[in-house]
Amino acid sequence: MKVLKFTSHSRFKMRQYGLSEARVKRVIHMPARIEEGIAPKTVAMMQKAGSTKHPHELWVMIVDTKRERRVVSAWRYPGETKAGAPLPPEILREMRDMG
Repeated sequence: MKVLKFTSHSRFKMRQYGLSEARVKRVIHMPARIEEGIAPKTVAMMQKAGSTKHPHELWVMIVDTKRERRVVSAWRYPGETKAGAPLPPEILREMRDMG
C-alpha cells in the first residue's frame, strides 16, 4: 500500500475550494473518470458532486512513484466537463506557473 502525501500547493488549493483530506481521498479511491493529467507524468481523477440543478466536479491530480502517491493539486470545477476535453485555460495557466 502506497503512502498518500500532499504537496503544499495541494493543501492551499484544498483550503481555497473547501475540500477536506477525506474528500480528496474519496475522489482518489472511487473516481468517476480518470484522465491523463496536464502536468508530465500525472493522472487526474474526477468525481461528480453537487445537485442536478447545480452540478460540479471535484478533480484531484496525482503522481505515483514506487513508494508514495503524491497529491499535486485539487480543485472544484463548476459545471460538467466532457470526457477527454482539455481543462479550462485558467487552470492550465495556474499549473504551468506552479512548475
